[in-house]
Amino acid sequence: MHPLTAIIVDDEDLARENLQMLLQEYCPEINVIGKAGTVDTARKMIRELKPRVVFLDIRMPSGSEGFDLLEELREEKFFVVFVTAFKDYAVRAFNANAIHYVLKPVDIEDLRMAVGKLVEAAKTFEAYPENYTQYASTLKTLKEDIIHNKPSGKITISHAKGIKLVKDDDIRYVEADGNCSMLHFTDGSRYLDTRTLGVYEEMLNPAKFYRIHKSHIINMNELVEYISEDGYYAVLKGGVKLPVARNRVPDFTQRMKNM
Repeated sequence: MHPLTAIIVDDEDLARENLQMLLQEYCPEINVIGKAGTVDTARKMIRELKPRVVFLDIRMPSGSEGFDLLEELREEKFFVVFVTAFKDYAVRAFNANAIHYVLKPVDIEDLRMAVGKLVEAAKTFEAYPENYTQYASTLKTLKEDIIHNKPSGKITISHAKGIKLVKDDDIRYVEADGNCSMLHFTDGSRYLDTRTLGVYEEMLNPAKFYRIHKSHIINMNELVEYISEDGYYAVLKGGVKLPVARNRVPDFTQRMKNM
């Protein structure tokens, strides 16, 4: 596979130069063909050069400018890697939407990991170009999460043929499966995702979801009963019975009383 052409969009000269240097030295899969310091320049550059990837700072200077740029260029087919100083809630939003991102200051290993995932996504979308429509919807959901600071109620799951958007209300519980996670849905179906349970704990809305055990996160809206007989258990709709870790019992029962 040929290197993916890319442009870097950031209002700081030093940040653009630094990222280009890191990509040239550590990421041969990427070929930087342009750099832009303003949204106007970036818009023109994307339309003329048609890069496969845009490394985009979403604080240039306001967080919404970068998203406005993406909405204007929805017909252009490119991937986005957000390079951002946003943390905490924003990281949860990035993970929930399966969007590639790198936190500032840029760590080489994080950059390599993001580029690796990007290359795999590019291969998938080359085979299934119709997935770009879903990808555009995912970016719009991300904007709602970050700029308007409200959980969208949706998460994105990558799969062999592209990406799948699901409502978090449809998730009954998430179960650790080695370094992966098995999502159990309210309709009885299941889906294996390559992200760990720790990632799901970070990205799922804490107002809805609670980690009851090292192996399980439950949707509290699916909770029916708590049992403390021969151990501690949460009983969910559908008759699912899951163990609650002893050290989580006080917090869990308090959470139930506050529902």
